[in-house]
Amino acid sequence: MHPLQKLRIDGFILAILATVVIASVFPASASFAPSLDHIVTAAIALLFFLYGARMHPQEAIRGLQHWRLHLLILAFTFVCFPVVGIALRVLQPHVLNSDLYTGVLYLTLVPSTVQSSIAFTSIARGNVAGAIVSASTSNLLGVFLTPLLVIAMTSTGVIGGSGNISISGQSMVDICLQILAPFIVGQLARPLVGSWIEGHKAKLKYVDRGSIVLVVYAAFSKGVRDGIWHAVDPEQIAVLIVLSILLVVAMLWLTWHVAARLGFDRGDRITVQFCGTKKSLASGLPMAAVLFAGPQVSIIVLPLMVFHQVQLMMCSWLAGRYAAEPEDVKVSEIGGTGIK
Repeated sequence: MHPLQKLRIDGFILAILATVVIASVFPASASFAPSLDHIVTAAIALLFFLYGARMHPQEAIRGLQHWRLHLLILAFTFVCFPVVGIALRVLQPHVLNSDLYTGVLYLTLVPSTVQSSIAFTSIARGNVAGAIVSASTSNLLGVFLTPLLVIAMTSTGVIGGSGNISISGQSMVDICLQILAPFIVGQLARPLVGSWIEGHKAKLKYVDRGSIVLVVYAAFSKGVRDGIWHAVDPEQIAVLIVLSILLVVAMLWLTWHVAARLGFDRGDRITVQFCGTKKSLASGLPMAAVLFAGPQVSIIVLPLMVFHQVQLMMCSWLAGRYAAEPEDVKVSEIGGTGIK
């Protein structure tokens, strides 16, 4: 496929954007909201069950010999990104309101993507095996680390002030019941259902995506019922887009040059770039539905939705650029993001 064709917006993203529009015009009624909440809970549980059933335990074992690569990617995902998120607090409240800043910080806490990280690494002729292990490990650890990071940010006062955080004993029970338990059950059920899931991978992706679309519809319906759109104006949406572009460029540049300084070859540097700069919408949205209470959740997930689309478009271009390089290109001839 020509690199320009890869710049087209993914159909999944179009579905999410359409869902936001539909929820804004036809939100779920207050009488139907409790039933919708139960449906969303079941959808989240199903989503993480499928994650557990898909992930072969051997995937987390193979390739672990390259521990330096995986540690570096995890450090970017769960250390460097959160530090940047904390630093962006200077934008509150003059550039971003409290809820949007919470959303920006939250996007820096979620795990990396799996499919797109591996796909872009493959297109760019990077270390695909390393990408599979690192991206899968990031998602597995993210189930534990993202809630813990949110709790840490709340307890230290980095997140707070808008009354929309629901971190309590019940929240932790919800996390275990909706995310951890289904994931573990999926792992245990893998010997029974793993081959069937692999054989129906194309169809089951619609279950994954349908679950996310449902979460988006429920979140934005609740926001519309509470008049939350009055808190967001076009200027702030534009700020989110610009901020996402700057954040993606900065992280692409940083991952490339740090990996180079640490002595990684071209293939590993590409893997660090595409795995260390991604943030997962598929994992982030369901966890946000569990972690955050109140109508503000629809605004809190907005920065993640914007960032996700920006990262896909920019990394599509970058992967195409790498793919066009000669096979024997030297590492020094690659500029990472094109920024010298």
